[in-house]
Amino acid sequence: MSVLIFVDHIDGHIKKASHEALSYGAKIAEQTGTTAEAVILGTVNDDLEKLGEHGVKKVYQVQNEQLQQFDSQVYTKVIAQVAQQSGAKVIIFSNNSSGKALAPRVAVRLKAGLAAGVNALPDTSNGFTVRKTVFSGKAFAQVAIDTEIKVLSLNVNAFTIITGEGKAEVIPFDAIVESPKLKTIDSTKTSGKVSLTEADVVVSAGRGLKGPENWGMVEELADTLGAALACSRPVADAHWRPHNEHVGQTGIAIAPNLYVAVGISGAIQHLAGVNRSKVIVVINKDPEAPFFKAADYGVVGDAFEIVPKLTSAIKKLKGQS
Repeated sequence: MSVLIFVDHIDGHIKKASHEALSYGAKIAEQTGTTAEAVILGTVNDDLEKLGEHGVKKVYQVQNEQLQQFDSQVYTKVIAQVAQQSGAKVIIFSNNSSGKALAPRVAVRLKAGLAAGVNALPDTSNGFTVRKTVFSGKAFAQVAIDTEIKVLSLNVNAFTIITGEGKAEVIPFDAIVESPKLKTIDSTKTSGKVSLTEADVVVSAGRGLKGPENWGMVEELADTLGAALACSRPVADAHWRPHNEHVGQTGIAIAPNLYVAVGISGAIQHLAGVNRSKVIVVINKDPEAPFFKAADYGVVGDAFEIVPKLTSAIKKLKGQS
């Protein structure tokens, strides 16, 4: 019996969200008196033994050429094999794009109960009850899972990464890997200084900037903060910014420690994708903008005056000016 955590990676490096999931899974193992183990598919450049610093005892690595390209159906079958052979009773995913594709499929294959978007450790004092977000993050639900096997997907930035001492035992796992039914003909990777989904700080802007020619001041603020760039849907639809920067209910859902919104009114669809941010700062000249109701800090004023002054003040604070 164990807790099994799926380790997601990109370009040979383990994602930050997976470090959160590993820490979360290790705490559940400690809570339930079992061991925390991990499964990673494909080749990574990171030292897998170091995952033991999060409390993981074993890392099952499945190496196969068919696993170099993510395919949810192929990955599901391999993860299920590892879970069955290791005797996993709780399986943890990150609630990111990969986890959202895998967790439901693994749950069905293993006849397991599923709670997606959890944000706290389960209550195991009387059964197994876990808290999760519902209604696009507007509310929480306590979900009881009574199946023998339980599948959880952890919201990004919902659990602190815990690092201690220890080394994990890396175990090659010989799984049956099927050929993908889908074939990737071509792919285009987005480029950026900071990945939007992994960023601790995000600076976003909307139609209040009036045009793409004014984006330079937002980029400078993002660079100064070491932040990722984002935008509202109307900006992406107008082709001012690429669609991969669009955050919101119909774009990318994010949960950074700090979200700075410049010239965004705060429509409900946008809020649904950013309301899990730890701190929200809104800059808008309209004092009636809905976003101010969700903001932790609000600045009423002209973004073209405020943003350059804010950037200058941050540079001064960092000793960059």
